[in-house]
Amino acid sequence: CSASPNKPVLTLFTKKPCPLCDEAKEVLEPYKRRFLLQEVDITLPENSAWYVKYKYDIPVFHLNGEFLMKHHVDIQKFEDKLTKLELQNY
Repeated sequence: CSASPNKPVLTLFTKKPCPLCDEAKEVLEPYKRRFLLQEVDITLPENSAWYVKYKYDIPVFHLNGEFLMKHHVDIQKFEDKLTKLELQNY
């Protein structure tokens, strides 16, 4: 198995239900082989700090721990950042 441990991590701050989050994941579907998706449910007690920060803004995305976008997927911005990270890893 040649799975690269260097794949960028895309963190999605979400809660259930979140139709906008589902929509965002669909938009990102064609790219899913290029990153690892990590979902953070902001309604869980251990994520209360994220809840306070993002309760009115989900979906919110961080790429490798850095804020990337919120409310909707900016595919151009996402692709630019993802490509830049991939180039750094190779």
